[in-house]
Amino acid sequence: MARPPHNILPALLERALAEIPPGRGVWVALSGGMDSSLLLMLAAEVCHAQGRALYAFHVNHGLQDAAAEFESHSRDLCRKLDVALTVASVDASAKGRGVEGAAREARYAAFARHVPPGDTLWLAQHQTDQAETWLLAALRGSGVRGLGAMPGHRTLGGITLMRPWLDVSHQALADEAQALKRAGKLGWCDDPTNADTYFERNYLRHRVLPLLQARWPHAERALATTAHHMQDADALLTAYASDELSTLILAPGQLDAKALATRSRARQRLLVRTFCQQQRLAKPPARRLDTLLDQLNAGADAQVYVAWPSACARVWRGRLYLFTEERLTARAAQPEWRASWSSGIPCATPLGEVMIKAEGAAAETTLPLAMSWRQGGEVIRLAGRGRRDLKRLLAELGVPPWERHEVMVVWAGDTCIAAFKAPETLLCQAAGWQISLARVSEPSG
Repeated sequence: MARPPHNILPALLERALAEIPPGRGVWVALSGGMDSSLLLMLAAEVCHAQGRALYAFHVNHGLQDAAAEFESHSRDLCRKLDVALTVASVDASAKGRGVEGAAREARYAAFARHVPPGDTLWLAQHQTDQAETWLLAALRGSGVRGLGAMPGHRTLGGITLMRPWLDVSHQALADEAQALKRAGKLGWCDDPTNADTYFERNYLRHRVLPLLQARWPHAERALATTAHHMQDADALLTAYASDELSTLILAPGQLDAKALATRSRARQRLLVRTFCQQQRLAKPPARRLDTLLDQLNAGADAQVYVAWPSACARVWRGRLYLFTEERLTARAAQPEWRASWSSGIPCATPLGEVMIKAEGAAAETTLPLAMSWRQGGEVIRLAGRGRRDLKRLLAELGVPPWERHEVMVVWAGDTCIAAFKAPETLLCQAAGWQISLARVSEPSG
């Protein structure tokens, strides 16, 4: 493959730098290997020439004996280039996800923790990485988004991840790095695991891609181009789905299940996955998603529940609810609780400190006032309706069964006089009482 003009690599960095607002920091993810060492060296030239702040970030995964050598090289290179370096040691143990996946997850978590919001982090990934990522996604049966492989830039929390060399072949980077090494200007560490074809990406790089390129010389570029097409398709589908979702959203985290059920199955999948993305929820695997979609028309009294890692869905009374599994189980982990209070004085609750006021004729009672979680079996006397079972009343009010344990009950002695949800929403109050409640502070921890 022909070597590109010498100035193409810094030119791409200059173009990327022009997209970053003045005053925002530029970071380079520095592993200590050839690609990232080259990126840091050329980034230093570009940023220093334009008076822009540049920082380097090294993640020590601690997965191999050479980890200390990589960190040491990164420190030496940063001293030579006069670039401030941040080093983060992470726990990259597999935990059932595979070594490569666990290391990537730990690395990105470290980026989010240490790079200031608003700054940009440059990654040295290139066209060969993109081709490998596309092949991995295809072999895993990924959809349009997965086949988009790596985007040129994306946000991670409050930072921007940018890959300025994503359209440059690995050979082009290697040619430039070797030329600088011969001139005594650049060095790097060679990762001993890069040759280990046990790892999927290495297997593709050393065994599969060479065969493809021997038969189709432009295979790497073609695969990367296909990834670009998939990114465009994903962006268009997301835009169309977002427009359609605006007609189906009934409340935060809730969709009209009956209306959704009238769409084609392919459209249902797209809409639910896009809604999960909007809610920042993990998307359900294909089989879990189909199980959920099969039950969109469940009867009014049915309690459909479908879960997948870190998220879950419910269908109840024609509504599809999506939320994190943690939210669903948070109240179940709460200890039993009951607190006394006086009207107009803040009361500490598991949901934060609240201000409660009691007015009306019945408020003259001398009975002790208290609050607690709903336990079940409560009865409240409503104006014009008499005694009502709170459980049935909550069902009439449209409180989903899995949210009823989040209801807070107000007591006068042993008598239920009001019920609140989360906790400002008044659900009902007893005859003769006027109860109001407002959050004063968020829960601690």
